[in-house]
Amino acid sequence: MKIAITAESTIDLTKELLEKYNIKITPFTVILGEQEYKDGEVTQEDIFKFVAEKKILPKTAAINEAQYTEFFEEQLKDNDAVVHICLSSAISTACFQAKEAASKMQNVYIVDSQSLSTGIALLAIYARELAESGNSAEKVWSMVNERVPAVQASFVVKKLDYLHKGGRCSSVAYFGANILQIRPQIILKEGKMGVHRKYMGKMEKVVANYCKDTLNEFNTPDLKNAFVTYTTATPEMIEIAKKALKERGFENIYETRAGATITSHCGENTLGILYING
Repeated sequence: MKIAITAESTIDLTKELLEKYNIKITPFTVILGEQEYKDGEVTQEDIFKFVAEKKILPKTAAINEAQYTEFFEEQLKDNDAVVHICLSSAISTACFQAKEAASKMQNVYIVDSQSLSTGIALLAIYARELAESGNSAEKVWSMVNERVPAVQASFVVKKLDYLHKGGRCSSVAYFGANILQIRPQIILKEGKMGVHRKYMGKMEKVVANYCKDTLNEFNTPDLKNAFVTYTTATPEMIEIAKKALKERGFENIYETRAGATITSHCGENTLGILYING
């Protein structure tokens, strides 16, 4: 059985990794003022410039049912089935739209990742491995769903500006964090983003403490794959995170940059480590 493994552009994988694991994606839409772009057509720097000049956030639009239908039909031309892994249903309507499209089709299976960015990628890579091992699409879908709760997806941010403007952080938390220069750790729990720990100081020190604390708390990792994913980061921040994962024993440590959709909601100086725990 030939199975297409698919996701949205919020998977935040490089072209090389998409090709390596044969994962097909469909893009979200990013709206800068009156201009609409497909995720991938606008850069992170374009977003930062827009926010600095206009003092408002970009808007993002999820894929609708008709777009999913067209995407899935295209995949089924060369495959017997599709296993699609969605951005968390708790933070986007995309998963609902994908399920609506799939309900009117045959051999299209939808996984709610309850995650974002390369948390989705970890599940997609697992799905590809299962498919290559000869499992049926339904079996791949079932086993990936079982792994959803094991995804450790978190990140630290220098400022809460973007999350606050986007309605994902209260005014009280935003005010306190900015006054005290707190660098919060945001974690995905049951598909929703929330503050987990709070750090202070330079981002290099923050990243070191965040990685140490995360690896100590989520301490039964599958050591095959891990990601260091960021919107912007200094070389030192990236190297600190990669070193922490290497010392923990991860086999493959991939460095990726968040795409336009995730960047639009998280802002500059956001970095996370993501892996399967358990």
